[in-house]
Amino acid sequence: MIEIKVPSVGESISEVEIGEWLKKEGEAAGVDETLVLIDSAKTTVELPSPTAGVITQILKQTGETANVGDVIGYLDETAQAGATAPAKKADSEPAQQAAPAAQAVAPAADAKANGFVMPSAARVLEEKGLEAKDVTGTGPGGRILKEDAQNATQAAPAVQAPAPVAPQAAPATSGDEEVVPMTMLRRHIASRLVEAQQTAALLTTFNEIDMSAVMQLRKEQQDAFQKKYGIKLGFMSFFVKAAVDALKQIPQINAEIRGKDIVYKNHYDIGVAIGSGKGLVVPVLRNAERLSFAEVEQGIVDFAGRIKENKLQPEELTGGTFTITNGGIFGSLLSTPIVNPPQSGILGMHSIQERPVVRNGEIVIRPMMYVALTYDHRIVDGREAVTFLVRIKDCIENPTRMLLEV
Repeated sequence: MIEIKVPSVGESISEVEIGEWLKKEGEAAGVDETLVLIDSAKTTVELPSPTAGVITQILKQTGETANVGDVIGYLDETAQAGATAPAKKADSEPAQQAAPAAQAVAPAADAKANGFVMPSAARVLEEKGLEAKDVTGTGPGGRILKEDAQNATQAAPAVQAPAPVAPQAAPATSGDEEVVPMTMLRRHIASRLVEAQQTAALLTTFNEIDMSAVMQLRKEQQDAFQKKYGIKLGFMSFFVKAAVDALKQIPQINAEIRGKDIVYKNHYDIGVAIGSGKGLVVPVLRNAERLSFAEVEQGIVDFAGRIKENKLQPEELTGGTFTITNGGIFGSLLSTPIVNPPQSGILGMHSIQERPVVRNGEIVIRPMMYVALTYDHRIVDGREAVTFLVRIKDCIENPTRMLLEV
């Protein structure tokens, strides 16, 4: 019998929350096949099976907390599918004990359809007359979220409900609400954001950038870039490189307050905010000053892919010196991002819109983006914050200067 233990999920993290069990009691698992998702304050990790076997007992259910090193279940490498813990065998019906192993192990698709549909998603599917097996879940472990159900039903007509016997509107009931426990990651995000607002003197300054030059450069070089590196040249690499350039000029924004000291960082570890099914996570591009445009883009694509697969390691979310977040991909025109402690600054990108601007005394239409810098006023003065954003603007509007380092 092999003990299934909570693994170490990062420095200083001792408590985790049990996520979805992808294997139930009595189900077989192959070597390295994921048994359960483990939610920590920083990320979600998969716990693989150390060997082929059968889950005989689950001690910690979804939503329960456990400490690193705790035993949360047992795996029997000698048992056949359908086996459970001895205590549960005694309570089983004889007919159930004689059931063939093939009946005990449901197909993975059926398990997802029956066990991973959020209540809000189930209601949407019921309204549209669809089944869970027809929907691809994007949540942890294939969980079907409300958004997945809505996307699957965009083209489907709503199921006509039968006419009520009496023409009276049904009163509001408790069924109009859905109570879902906050994940450990979401609780950690909430705690950090409150901490930032309570401990730092946060202030936001704004500017706008003409994106014409970068957009033209991308258009000219996109095919060659994609052919050589296998990925698209996005906007984020330009902003990462511009941020490094500006941070070198304004080192206070790349520093942090530690007790009564200011710690200036001589390296540039840039966090890039990426949305996930459970919340916004910020993996870090280490030593971004040494990375090429292609390496930045490859790093971001790699992060995004591994976030979806719960493969991101906890240490990849710590140690950033500055953060960039792009609300523009969701349509945000303007926002005031919150600093990620103990960092002293965060750059917010927004959607690109064509707007009338004056160039050489004439009104012309240009693709414009508002950018925002939220900074800790305890360490960064307004002049420095404005200078930082102006440098970002100069770099993006004249991208060749980043290549020439002028």
